[in-house]
Amino acid sequence: MAVLGLDGWRGAWAGALLHDGEVTLLALPDVASALALPGLDAVAVDMPIGLSERDPRPCDVAARRLLGRAGSSVFPAPLRPVLDAVDYADACRIAVAASGRALSRQAWGLVPSIRSLDDALGDPPDPRVHEVHPELAFRALDEQVRDPKIAARGLAQRLAALRPAMDVDRALAEAPPRLPAVDALDACAAAWSAQRLAAGTAESVGDDARDSRGRPMRINW
Repeated sequence: MAVLGLDGWRGAWAGALLHDGEVTLLALPDVASALALPGLDAVAVDMPIGLSERDPRPCDVAARRLLGRAGSSVFPAPLRPVLDAVDYADACRIAVAASGRALSRQAWGLVPSIRSLDDALGDPPDPRVHEVHPELAFRALDEQVRDPKIAARGLAQRLAALRPAMDVDRALAEAPPRLPAVDALDACAAAWSAQRLAAGTAESVGDDARDSRGRPMRINW
């Protein structure tokens, strides 16, 4: 079984290709390149896929509740109409008109990656591709993962959580130049979730409602 975890990275994507416990880190220019990799049984992406027209997604609310203090890592997904915005001011205007709430700068920063992912999924969407959140995966791997990922303690906790599942130390040593450790580890956590999705053992939050393009509003791990 070969699976891929993806994490957005500076307009590109950090990838973790996982096969029988062996993981290889990749720097991928776009989602289309990732989906073109041969032999993938599942692809797990740390990026919103199903997008609401007006209201907050139930899966985001449930994920924040599960993570407790770490729930701030779950950014509210932008509304689907925001994908048509030309700039941040336009995005806020669209969001306020649709929901009465402006869009955060953090959410706007995700829009180009969400848009490229949405385009790459096609109609109907590629059934191999699933939305995940790395913090839910890390918490499932090891309840001791509590510190922020940018802190030394948080980095050590995430490495310890991943080691029983994959050869993460070797993968980091052989990673593409300049690939940040935090994005590499998030991609590895996404790959672990992809493996569970392919095996039918993954957990999820969300009511499995589909958005206007048929994408599920669900977060898996």
